[in-house]
Amino acid sequence: MAMEMRQQLKMTQQLVMTPQLQQAIKLLQLTRIELQDIVRQELEENPLLEETSEAEEVVEPESLESAEKEVESGGEEAEFHEVETGGESLRDWDSYLDGYTYSSGEQYNPDDDRPSFENLLTRKDTLDDHLLWQLHMGHFSAEEVAVGEEIIGNIDESGYLRALPEDIAQACQVDEGRVLKVLERIQEFDPSGVAARDLQECLLIQARQMGMQGGVVEQILMKHLGDLETRNYRYISRCLGISLDQVIVAARIIAGFDPRPGRIYSSEDVHYISPDIFVSKLGDDYVVMLNEEGLPNLRVSPLYSEVRGNASVDAKAEEYIGDKMRSAMWLIKSIQQRQRTIYRVAKSIVRFQKDFLDNGIEYLRPLVLRDVAEDIGMHESTISRVTTNKYMQTPQGLYELKYFFNSGLSTSGGDFVASESVKNRIREIIEKEDPKKPLSDQKIAEVLMEETVNIARRTVTKYRELLKFGSSSERKRHF
Repeated sequence: MAMEMRQQLKMTQQLVMTPQLQQAIKLLQLTRIELQDIVRQELEENPLLEETSEAEEVVEPESLESAEKEVESGGEEAEFHEVETGGESLRDWDSYLDGYTYSSGEQYNPDDDRPSFENLLTRKDTLDDHLLWQLHMGHFSAEEVAVGEEIIGNIDESGYLRALPEDIAQACQVDEGRVLKVLERIQEFDPSGVAARDLQECLLIQARQMGMQGGVVEQILMKHLGDLETRNYRYISRCLGISLDQVIVAARIIAGFDPRPGRIYSSEDVHYISPDIFVSKLGDDYVVMLNEEGLPNLRVSPLYSEVRGNASVDAKAEEYIGDKMRSAMWLIKSIQQRQRTIYRVAKSIVRFQKDFLDNGIEYLRPLVLRDVAEDIGMHESTISRVTTNKYMQTPQGLYELKYFFNSGLSTSGGDFVASESVKNRIREIIEKEDPKKPLSDQKIAEVLMEETVNIARRTVTKYRELLKFGSSSERKRHF
């Protein structure tokens, strides 16, 4: 069989991810805080990139809207024009150094604004610190202290012991009975209920420390904790041979116990959300403004621009300066593109959700990524990256951008209502119901259908669970 070689021309399309495009995509999905970290790192690593104190021009929304009309082609890049800003005058180094002494460091000036001692923060005590302090202050032997430290080291943030006594005994090379004796003493520590191995033991410890040994509370916790969770008070009453009122009183007492005694010493930090976009109403229109606080004004250093091309500079330095200059220009252009894209997406969301901004969550419009993508001429993946971990401050409150994208439910009138609006309505119905006669999911569905919302019972169940509400039997209150 003869073999034949042929040449064939074939045209294909291929998306090439240039370094500039990769950087733009990366910056697009970053939060403002993450972007600040990236810029700070680039300022440290790139000597050609510098921060200016004040910008000569302030970018207004009108200029951003005009920039929206610019279409960037995939061919030759437009010439990059550096925006010079008003720079600081050089310091008088002699006067600067006069304010310092070489022996004692910075010279104290009583007129300087200095933080008061009241504003100095100290480290918050953890649960381990609190328990170890009690352990070392108690009358324990050296061996018991070692066992106690091992026990405390295996207590989680909620206050529960997460290790078996036999494992602790093996680690400390003592018998299990000694571990149990030390554990009983640690369970007497503050906070009440600490070092318990499960919820039942935690509640029993608190009941016994309140002097309720052998009482109704202890009996319920030991024998009918599951029935207590389902609020089957009548069954508990029959089993224990006591009145229903006694069961209800005991249930009230148990409800006052802390199921997570260690949470008051939780070291979880509070995270505050800083909006990326501000939306305010001026007249009948809404104005979109980007939050650029903390984002420095960047430019390419003119000093290195002058050095480049100088005959006295060697080839390696010339190449280094060229690479750093391209990197700085790419970063500046990527940040500008990021801000324009976020602005365009925010403007589109405001146009779609104007009724929500005017009247509240009941008027939230069903919206998907495709709607905004078609509105501003971008791909859905770009819209998804823009709306991730970014927040908008509106007259109705602070919302994540993804909050405005939700599915819709049909109404009897042929319109659609946003799923978030339906969830909010379910929350209102549950919060206003009689706690002694809570509404079932079917009844809530019927109430919504009377309000023209076509919704199935299983959908009500799904939304109720997303809202962290229990079933009707779990929500029922006897007192």
